[in-house]
Amino acid sequence: MTVHQISVFIENRSGTLVKVLDLFKEAGIQLIASTISDTVEYGIFRIICSEPMKARKVLEEAGVSSNVSDVFAVSLDNYPGRAADAVRFLSKAGIGISYMYSFMLSGKGILIFRTNDPERTKEVIRDNGIESLNDESLLSLV
Repeated sequence: MTVHQISVFIENRSGTLVKVLDLFKEAGIQLIASTISDTVEYGIFRIICSEPMKARKVLEEAGVSSNVSDVFAVSLDNYPGRAADAVRFLSKAGIGISYMYSFMLSGKGILIFRTNDPERTKEVIRDNGIESLNDESLLSLV
């Protein structure tokens, strides 16, 4: 019901992002989705990739600060309003979303998100028939 997300802490200066991308390239790790949020001094590069534990090890060996966390991943039919429906189920249950990003993969909309109540989130996903993904099922769509 969750996937592993790598969060990489990178300085806001030229060359730091390419360093991380080159490490993944050299290790043969495929990016599936990513997003960057920034502050004045650093950014958080959130990544869903083909081999998250290998990615974490590669980053650690290169001295790049990162961590692995579990985030929710759901697959939605590709038509307008499905993301709104999914978020509405969570909202009606009183669940707050800390952050979310989305992308299209194999004709499906994929939402990646973190909530303030993971156990209740699992219940809401299950009770509303939302297709959840794990690392293997997400990778099978690539």
